[in-house]
Amino acid sequence: MAKVDVVNMSGKKVGSVELADAVFAPEQVNEALLWEAVKHYRASLRQGTHKTKSRTEVAGSGKKLWKQKGTGRARIGSVRSPLWRHGYTVHGPQPRSYEYPFPRKKLLGALRSALAAKLADGKLTVVDSLEIKEGKTKLYREALDKLDAKRTALLVENGKTLTQSLVLGARNLKGVELVLNNEVHPYDLLRYERAIFSKAAIEQLGEALLKSISKRHAARKTAAEKEAA
Repeated sequence: MAKVDVVNMSGKKVGSVELADAVFAPEQVNEALLWEAVKHYRASLRQGTHKTKSRTEVAGSGKKLWKQKGTGRARIGSVRSPLWRHGYTVHGPQPRSYEYPFPRKKLLGALRSALAAKLADGKLTVVDSLEIKEGKTKLYREALDKLDAKRTALLVENGKTLTQSLVLGARNLKGVELVLNNEVHPYDLLRYERAIFSKAAIEQLGEALLKSISKRHAARKTAAEKEAA
């Protein structure tokens, strides 16, 4: 078990928390899996609104411009031909979705890798609470500076302890995003320089990821026993 210091919003140590090695150990980092997770996430962000006009959508008459033979010119059937200026585009892009299915097991594995990488790089901070007496943007900016989050930061809070003052205080900070622990994505952890978790959020997320590993091992054991039988 890895022991991580728990600090307050002023940067002073107030305790510690133990994190499971099965989730946060450096050996859990899988760069290939992280690449797949980021690729899937960015693909889902694509709007897919690109479009070129087909033959039926291009303006122009369908009349044959001149007779097929005898003029000495190349044969042509319509001014909408793709060979002509202002004609339609052959096999051009059409609106579509770039999303594709991504296994949940791979997503959870990528999340474990991202958390382990943040911890190994010293970019993961655990605070006792993200709450400040006054939910003002200026006060949150000062607190993040004390936590060495001067560039970009991802704030992760537990849904049960999330308050309106935290949302209001953090929403206008440039380079700062607030998410719930059950919504955090590997892309978020890689995108922001520092990840700041509340103690409740990191404990709940760690338990959920550890539980998923236990279920996977149990399923493998059951499958192996069936094959042996």
